[in-house]
Amino acid sequence: MNLELIYPMAVMVLLTFIVLIVMFRSRVAAVKSGKVNAGFYKTYQEGSEPRQIAQFSRHFVNMFESPTLFYVACTIGVVTGKNTTILIVLAWIYVALRALHAYIHTGKNSVPPRMYAYFSSWLVLLGIWGTLVVGVA
Repeated sequence: MNLELIYPMAVMVLLTFIVLIVMFRSRVAAVKSGKVNAGFYKTYQEGSEPRQIAQFSRHFVNMFESPTLFYVACTIGVVTGKNTTILIVLAWIYVALRALHAYIHTGKNSVPPRMYAYFSSWLVLLGIWGTLVVGVA
């Protein structure tokens, strides 16, 4: 059984964990410095958080949206034995685009390049699923 798709999935998990750590540290620092009232994190309705922290928070949530389809596709590829070289290459391209998206979104947050990275990752994700469907058919 070829398990090569485990590696791009593991890198996505690591990327998600990195975003979590940075978000957590920035939240703690904001509370300690008085920029955010700790009560804000009870319901996310009382007060607000600085833009940079909100970017990390939003990006962390984003890591559980379309990437879930990536994890499912990779798992299906492994289970069905349809994890071809094309699928593995597409998986790595997807991970690279998601890393680029994370870098842009949690950094300068320039919308046009962020949008291109995000949309491109969706096209690759559709290619992954297309490859799976054709391989299973």
